[in-house]
Amino acid sequence: MKRLFIIALILLFGATITEGRPAARKKAAPVGKPAAAKDVKEPQLPYKAYIVVEANTGKIIEGENIDVKRPPASITKLMVACIVMEKLATGAVKLTDQITVSKNASNIGGSQVYLKEGETFTLEELMKAMMIHSANDASYAISEHVAGSIDGMVRLMNEKAEILNLNNTEYHNVHGLPPEKGEKEDLTTCNDLAMLAREILKYPKVVEWTKTVTDSFRNDKFVLSNTNKLLTKFPGTDGLKTGYYQESGFNIVATAKKDELRFIVVIMGSPSGKIRDDAAIEKLKKAFSQYKILNLVKKGEVIDKDVLLVDGKYRKIKGVTGKEFLYPMLVDKKGAVKKEILLPEKIKGEIREKQKLGEMVIKLDDKVIGRVDIVSPVYVPKANLFTRFIRRLGLNI
Repeated sequence: MKRLFIIALILLFGATITEGRPAARKKAAPVGKPAAAKDVKEPQLPYKAYIVVEANTGKIIEGENIDVKRPPASITKLMVACIVMEKLATGAVKLTDQITVSKNASNIGGSQVYLKEGETFTLEELMKAMMIHSANDASYAISEHVAGSIDGMVRLMNEKAEILNLNNTEYHNVHGLPPEKGEKEDLTTCNDLAMLAREILKYPKVVEWTKTVTDSFRNDKFVLSNTNKLLTKFPGTDGLKTGYYQESGFNIVATAKKDELRFIVVIMGSPSGKIRDDAAIEKLKKAFSQYKILNLVKKGEVIDKDVLLVDGKYRKIKGVTGKEFLYPMLVDKKGAVKKEILLPEKIKGEIREKQKLGEMVIKLDDKVIGRVDIVSPVYVPKANLFTRFIRRLGLNI
């Protein structure tokens, strides 16, 4: 009995000591190393994909999911506009062409200007309706006129996508409406849309339409309201196109210009128009605040390196840069730009004015960002036979 009493005291004392000790701590993760993957929550964008591109060079400033295919909705009309502008450039069509609305065009739903079968409008009137108001019926009527049929226009659109290397783009209609049962939907990516936007920006007439906030249609009886609200929210915005249907989400290809610098922002798959527009504005603000167009090479800069003229009237010549070179870059990176001069030691024959002698290679962080021809600033005829003979003898004359 005494023995059992002693054992009980020992057990009780041991339990008391154990309760008084601090609980064992979990081993802390080393400073600077992330926690386990299952504990990390990757930041989620409030949209599915985006890209920011400098328009002149095509330089990608930033982006996420830029090559993920998504339906562009009404942004499809940018490719319709691209085809029309090409046809205008070749004279195949004119903005003054009279287009009679077909029955099929008058039955297209969604955003529209309520075209009626048999009505007649000019191509320019319908282009305004399509690019400003995103009118599906106008896009349909334009396509029938320009390509002869809707299938013909879709074929031209896909052919142009291939020419522009829009490798993740496919078109199945001319307006961007959601596909009906048995139909395929248009698909493209942020990257492809940015490239298409660069192509569209070659046509000032398109920008004239896309920067218009409001216009009139059908003899001032219908007001065309631009679907791109950035025109009044962000200074310098002059295009290009919005698009929406439920499965697609809210999309935009926005562009703005300040001085010589222009950016293109594409947002796809946003849950609301406000989130889409706010995101585009934020991206534009950031790009313009961080980047400047710098004149890295001026036209006519003298290259301080002689080229011997074997047959020239003059013994040697210094070349000059044939053009200027502008490049968008972070201002504090200007010091990282290097210029490599590639010139031959000597050239035979006469030298024509502006003849290419060599080139300047411009590099940023050891990556080639541009090339500029080095040319002759003057015409240099051949020396006479006596002078050339003396030079061949090795005499300096």
